[in-house]
Amino acid sequence: MKKNMKNKWCIAIVVIGFILSLTLVGCGNGTTPVADEEPLTSITVTLDWTPNTNHTGLYVAKDLGYYYEAGLDVTIVQPAGGTAEQLVASGQAQFGVSYQEGVTYARSNEIPVVSIAAIIQNNTSGFAALAEKGIETPADFEGKRYGGWGSPIEEATIRALMEDYGADFSQVEILTTGAIDFFALSETSADFSWIFYGWDGVAAEIRGIDLTYIDMGTYNETFNYYTPVMITSESLISEDEELVAKFMEATTRGYQFAIDTPEEAADILIQNAPELDKELVLASQEWLAPRYKEDASTWGYQEEVVWSRYTDWLVEQELLDDPIDIAKAYTNQFLSE
Repeated sequence: MKKNMKNKWCIAIVVIGFILSLTLVGCGNGTTPVADEEPLTSITVTLDWTPNTNHTGLYVAKDLGYYYEAGLDVTIVQPAGGTAEQLVASGQAQFGVSYQEGVTYARSNEIPVVSIAAIIQNNTSGFAALAEKGIETPADFEGKRYGGWGSPIEEATIRALMEDYGADFSQVEILTTGAIDFFALSETSADFSWIFYGWDGVAAEIRGIDLTYIDMGTYNETFNYYTPVMITSESLISEDEELVAKFMEATTRGYQFAIDTPEEAADILIQNAPELDKELVLASQEWLAPRYKEDASTWGYQEEVVWSRYTDWLVEQELLDDPIDIAKAYTNQFLSE
């Protein structure tokens, strides 16, 4: 039985938990006069979450003047009053950070956003548990408690991984825990959770906590989708292709700097988000540096097979009524050669 797509859209965004109502500050188009120079074009970039090493390239591009050199005055904000997809599609932000599944559900609900770069080339998220929980493979999810966001995508993903091992999904207790710290959750109510290894996994290494980690893309290539991605709107591409190109050229420089000099890039992120743990930021930055681009020809590159494979799976699971037009969902048009 087909599900209501509006409900699917809301629930799907909840899966990874990246739509907290935080603080959105001044956004919109326009120009900022600069004495004796061409005026800068003011743009807003909305993050998907609080600042972390997925976003470092943006802060680098801003602080090292790459955006300024491109004629851009960039404000980086955290999402409020809607998801990154909704804010970008409505023009409240010109660019944003999203995920392949977020873009897929947005487009299935006629929200015309486009992925213009894969921030990390391969999916670095997966299921983690304290080693003492005895979870070595997806088969060991049986009889365990999962703490997450209460999304059907979470359940479908766990079920698919378990079925590959002949395990019984009905033996998993699904708990809706929301935005609770992974370590606190693991010590109290849940046996395993969905994490980004580049953050929580690295944090465990620093604390000397022994984890077992199920890398989803390694177990099943369907789940090696793009997360996170950089997005813009169809209308901005249509109306001001040059602006998108300038933004992407500067952003690419920012991420290349993070790839080449992770320690210096980490310092820039910390300056912009001093509330973050410095040791964690540096370790996370060093862990991510080779993974931003990895085996791709250029940072940000996206493959059609990755988009179609995951979209087809969502349709098979009846989490999406019909496949989206992949050709309109992403583009490599604005990537550096």
